[in-house]
Amino acid sequence: MPAADAPVPPDIARARTLSRVLDHYLVDPLLGLILPGAGDLIGSLLGLYVVGIAVRRRMSPVIIARMLLNLALDAGIGFLPLVGDIADFVFKANEKNLALLVDRHDTGRATARDWLTVAGAALAFAAVIALMIYAVVAVVRAIG
Repeated sequence: MPAADAPVPPDIARARTLSRVLDHYLVDPLLGLILPGAGDLIGSLLGLYVVGIAVRRRMSPVIIARMLLNLALDAGIGFLPLVGDIADFVFKANEKNLALLVDRHDTGRATARDWLTVAGAALAFAAVIALMIYAVVAVVRAIG
């Protein structure tokens, strides 16, 4: 981690400003509340800026995957009517992504926690797909 008095690179300063606007000034959750669905999409697209910085800095693909997972969770949570809008005020994906960018910007390497998060997301994805396949087979059997 850089020293407290070290100059902040301009791209990280811009990412910090974007994160502050989207999460601290509540622009991201308010977009989702005012424009259901579309607002969550807009917020996620704006959040890709921080991911783009990580890609340009050639950070580990695991860190980038974790950032994308944060944005996907934020969009997925926010997409749910009312409950998702309330949860969107608490889950601050842009802050989480900024923290990943700042904490790892010197080395760009993934930690064990990054690997576990991405592996857990992959397992959750596989479980959801398996559950969907099971549900489709159950419905087809019930009909037939």
